Amino acid sequence: MPTELLAEQRGATLLLTLSDPSTRNALSREVYGRGAELMRQAAQDPAVRAVVLCGEGDTFCAGGNLQRILGVRGMGPEQGKAYQAESINGLKAWVMSLVECPKPVIAAVEGFAAGAGASLALACDLLVAAEDAKLVMSYSRIGFSPDGGGSWQLARFLPRQLALKALWLATPLGAAELQAHGLVSQVCAKGQAVDEALKLAEQLGQLAPNALASVKKLAQSALRDDLAQHLDHEREHFIDNLFHANGQEGPSAFLEKRKPTFR
Repeated sequence: MPTELLAEQRGATLLLTLSDPSTRNALSREVYGRGAELMRQAAQDPAVRAVVLCGEGDTFCAGGNLQRILGVRGMGPEQGKAYQAESINGLKAWVMSLVECPKPVIAAVEGFAAGAGASLALACDLLVAAEDAKLVMSYSRIGFSPDGGGSWQLARFLPRQLALKALWLATPLGAAELQAHGLVSQVCAKGQAVDEALKLAEQLGQLAPNALASVKKLAQSALRDDLAQHLDHEREHFIDNLFHANGQEGPSAFLEKRKPTFR
């Protein structure tokens, strides 16, 4: 039976849990489809203010299931290539749903996040990692190349030589090292990643959702826009948020010295 993706509402936070400790929460096409669908629902649900993604047990995710992947070779080149392309497109859809969700998405990583599991963790907006957690792009060990955007993330945010070493030699990257390079937002004690991620999600859930969505879009566009373009985008978002209902509540609460209630 493939890994399940369990969904649980914790207050205003949607907790998504990869669940199959027997395979260290290995991934499958079914999980990709359910993950993308749950993220689409979360994006539209006003009761969800943030999303936390974790793995059951002491491993975040071991990546793809190698027995299943080897089975694809047995289909023959034509059918197997089409099947695998469809599977990777499913992973792409889930990754893009994490990136494009207007709400904060937080990865809570215990133990290892390997292969596509590492790619999923890196696709989240924030990453809370246990002090002994490690991310490893393990593809080269079995003669494969990455999927899920992990190589894009590492090449974009790590020094070139460190990224290539991690991708070529499948060198595990520890939580402290990733935090030093800005890929981990918070390091916590072993076994506390989910609790700390939920606390962070609760803090974010008290802020104005429209403003959080604007910040996420601006942070993403800043990587591709020049300063003049970015200033234009900031102007547009600022005006939109000023004339949002929360644009009245925020300043009023500040002036009245009370806690705002954002919707």
